[in-house]
Amino acid sequence: MTVALMWEARAAAGRGAELLDWARAQDLVREPLRRETFRAPQDRVLVITWWDAPYDAELPELPEPAGGLVTRAVHRWRFEQVDGEAEG
Repeated sequence: MTVALMWEARAAAGRGAELLDWARAQDLVREPLRRETFRAPQDRVLVITWWDAPYDAELPELPEPAGGLVTRAVHRWRFEQVDGEAEG
């Protein structure tokens, strides 16, 4: 099964580039199958990682940024792939 973890944060005013750099620099204790980083208006940063694991597996995630870098707690979502997999 493929599981995707989504991590999304909104930077403090004027700190979008710093948050993007911070997110890109974060190492995970294991390498995912794939990792992509996105940015959006309002200084938002999104990181999606893909894993070959059961839906409820314990997987490494990016932490909360420190030092007032974000305006709110990080949002996190977990999804399981449904397209491209055999139906059971």
